[in-house]
Amino acid sequence: MKFRMLTAALAVFSFAAGVSACGDDDTTGGTDATESSGSETTVGGGLADLEGRTVTVAVENAYVPFNYINQDTNEAEGWDYDVWAEICARLNCTPEFKEAAWDGMIQAVSDGQFDAAADGITITDERKQVVDFSIGYIKVAQRLLVVKGEDRFTSLDEFKSGDFKVGTQTGTTNYDTAVEEYGDGRVQAFESFPFAVQALINGDVDAVILDDTAGQGYAGADREKLELLEGDIKSDELGFIFPKDSDLLEPVNAALTSMMDDGKLEEINGRFFSPDFEAPVAE
Repeated sequence: MKFRMLTAALAVFSFAAGVSACGDDDTTGGTDATESSGSETTVGGGLADLEGRTVTVAVENAYVPFNYINQDTNEAEGWDYDVWAEICARLNCTPEFKEAAWDGMIQAVSDGQFDAAADGITITDERKQVVDFSIGYIKVAQRLLVVKGEDRFTSLDEFKSGDFKVGTQTGTTNYDTAVEEYGDGRVQAFESFPFAVQALINGDVDAVILDDTAGQGYAGADREKLELLEGDIKSDELGFIFPKDSDLLEPVNAALTSMMDDGKLEEINGRFFSPDFEAPVAE
């Protein structure tokens, strides 16, 4: 997992919590009409009707392209915001985004402090012990982010065989992979990915290991300084998390499935998970 902007992006940590978003009127698959099926109320397409319920969703607002603060508007945006707006448009709910630090986010959801969390979370058996995961919404590869024009190593094998330092975020599967691949002595952990990426730019680490979706976001935000090294280290599936036995799990899974079936999820993915994506975050 997981995964986050350069100097200007560090300001996101001062952004006030509790950013809210409403459902997008431009949806596919959902209708305003409701129908009764036994004791369960459904909306068009057989999806559950949550009757306007507010759903609190934890995000960092520091993990491009999933969530970040637009430096031009000072508004929170990203893949998580668009997808949850679409989910709630289909389920008749309202997403209320709550800014939270990654460290402790999973436990906070487990404890019921939030109804769900987004933030590009890798599905693992260990995490399944404390939270429930949605179906996987995307499979991503872990890769190395490097400075533009890096010539001390030009491949994953050359990086691994050298004595180079790799940065990453503590408490992530990227950190676990870094230790497995390169050894604990070569790994420098940071509180968040923006700090790790800034350390890369400053020359304090030689690469940053992160998911390619996030890597594309960072590289796109600072094309003159950063690029992704060719090759995948390993692949992971990402999902939303919920407290154990949450009544939201089944409806959200159904909404995600409908978005996959009618192409809406692919449309949103195309806007954010692209080498051409440029988040208006970093200078």
